[in-house]
Amino acid sequence: MPERVFIGVAWPYANGSLHLGHLAGCYLAADIFARFNRLIGNEVLMVSGSDSHGTPITIRADQENVTPKEIADRFHNQFLTTWDQLGITFDLFTNTQTENHQQAVHKIFTILLDKGYIYPETMELAHCSGCSRFLPDRYVEGTCPHCHQERARGDQCDLCGRTLDPKDLVSPQCTLCGLAPTFQNSEHFFLKLSEFQQPLLDWVNQQNHWRPNVVNFTRSFLESGLKDRAITRDLSWGVPVPVDGYDDKRIYVWFEAVIGYLSAAIEWAQNSNQPDRWKDFWQDSTTKSYYFIGKDNIPFHSIIWPAIIMGYGNHLNLPYDVPANEFLSLENRKFSTSQNWAVWLPDYLASYDPDPLRYLLSINMPEHGDADFSWAEFVRKNNDELVATYGNLVHRVLSFTYRNFSQVVPVPGTLTTADTLLLDTTLEIMDQVSNSLSHTRFKIALSQAFSLAQETNRYLDAQAPWQTIKTDLQRTATILNTSLKVLNCLKVILTPFLPFSSQCLHEYLGFDYHIDNDPWDFTYLVDAIRPGARLEQPKPLFIKLDDELIEKETAKLGLHNT
Repeated sequence: MPERVFIGVAWPYANGSLHLGHLAGCYLAADIFARFNRLIGNEVLMVSGSDSHGTPITIRADQENVTPKEIADRFHNQFLTTWDQLGITFDLFTNTQTENHQQAVHKIFTILLDKGYIYPETMELAHCSGCSRFLPDRYVEGTCPHCHQERARGDQCDLCGRTLDPKDLVSPQCTLCGLAPTFQNSEHFFLKLSEFQQPLLDWVNQQNHWRPNVVNFTRSFLESGLKDRAITRDLSWGVPVPVDGYDDKRIYVWFEAVIGYLSAAIEWAQNSNQPDRWKDFWQDSTTKSYYFIGKDNIPFHSIIWPAIIMGYGNHLNLPYDVPANEFLSLENRKFSTSQNWAVWLPDYLASYDPDPLRYLLSINMPEHGDADFSWAEFVRKNNDELVATYGNLVHRVLSFTYRNFSQVVPVPGTLTTADTLLLDTTLEIMDQVSNSLSHTRFKIALSQAFSLAQETNRYLDAQAPWQTIKTDLQRTATILNTSLKVLNCLKVILTPFLPFSSQCLHEYLGFDYHIDNDPWDFTYLVDAIRPGARLEQPKPLFIKLDDELIEKETAKLGLHNT
C-alpha cells in the first residue's frame, strides 16, 4: 500500500552561497529519498526554505551596510537557482519572511503561552559598550565550556554540538568590535523545556530505527538535563512577539525556524488550492515525517521541535526519523566560509555537470561518520566509475544495437540460463536498493545499484555480441534485448541519484515522456522494452575529466601540487 511521507529539510541561513558541505549535509540525501518515494508510488511532500531571520543575516547586513531583507532576498533567489540546477526537487522552498509563517509562529507561541509552556523572565544578556547594543547569540564568540573549542558561537558549538548561551562562553568577545561584553538584565520569554525532559526521553527510547549517532546524542543530551531557554531577543529583524509591550523584541530564530516545516506545508496547501491538505501530512498518524539535517542541528529537531509539538498538541505528528549526516571536509580541512575554504555550488555548477557531483557525494555520503571531498577523488570517481563502468556499459549496448539492428529494439529468441540469471539478478538488486533507500542507507544503495552495472558488463564480456553477430544474429538480438531491459531498470534505480543522466538514457531508449512517470516496477520496466521500438542515437552519458582539473581547482584553494 502506498504511504504518505513528509520530508522536512534544514533551512539554510540566507546570508551567503551554498557550498558542498551544505549539499552533502542534508539536501542531496533528502532529494534522493523524495525521488525514490515518488517512484515507488508514495505521496510525498518535501519542504524547506531560506532562514531569513538568523543572526548571520543581520551580521552580513551590518557588514555591507544594507538591510537584512536585501541580504535574505538576494541569497534566497540564488538558492532557488542552485536547487534547480542540481535537480533538488522541493515541493516548496519558501522563506521565513512570509505572512503565513508569521501567523503559524504566532499561533503556536500564543497557545504555548496560554498553557504555561512559555513564560516571561528577566535574564542577563550580552551587551557591548563599544557598539551600544545588546548582542544576540552569534554576535558573541568565545571558548566552548564543554569541549574548549575556540570561536564557539553564543548559540552553539559546532565541534561538540552543544547548545549554548553567550554567558556560557569562556572569554566571550563581540564579533563586531572585539570588546568583551558585559551582561545586563532584559526581560524575555522562555520555553519551559524542562517540562518535557521525561516525555522526550520516553519517546526517544522508542526510536529504535534512528541512526545511532542521532539517538545516542539525543539521549545523552536529555539525560544531562534540559534547561528552559529564552525564545526572544533584543532585535529589530524577525518575527514580532505577539504580546503587548514587547515591540522592541523578536522571536528568536531557533524557535521560529523549526515551525517553518509546518508553515511551509500550510503554504503549499494554499498554493495547491486545497487549504486543508496540509493536515494529511501533519495530523494523519499514518504519515511518516522525516527531517534531513546536519549533525549540528540534531538537538533542534530531536528535542526542541518535538517539545514544541508536544506542548502545542492539536494532533501534530512527531518526527518519525531524523536522519542526520555527519560533516564533510574539503581536502582534509573543515569548510570555512570566512577563509573561503569551500567549493561554492554556484561556482561548481558554472563549470561542471550536476550528476558527477551527486554521484561522488552519494557514494561518499557522511551518513555515519565524517567524509572528505577532494578534487582528485572527484576526477577518479567520474572517470573510473561513471565513465568507464556505467557510461561505457550504456554506450556500448545502445550504440551496438543502434548500428546493427536498424535503430530499433531487436526481437529476442529463446533466453539462455545466462540471460535469465541476469534478469533475476536485476530484480534482486532492485529489491535490495529499494530496501536500502527505504531505510535511508544511501551509500549502500548506490553501491548496490552500481553492482548491477558491473554484473551487466561481465554478462556482455561473456556473451560477446560483437562476436556472435558474425555467426548467430538471433543470439545477438537476444543478448542485446536482455541488456536493454536491464538498462531500462538501471535508469530508474539510478534516477534518485543521477536524475539528469537517467533522463538522457530514458530518451536514448526511445521514450518521449519524463522518466519520473516510470514506476519502480521490474515487470513494467522489462515489458516496456518492446521489439521494434525505435531507439535514439546515443551520446556518452558522462564526460571524461582531465587531471589538469585537479591542479586548477586546488590552486583556487591556495594548494600547490608538486
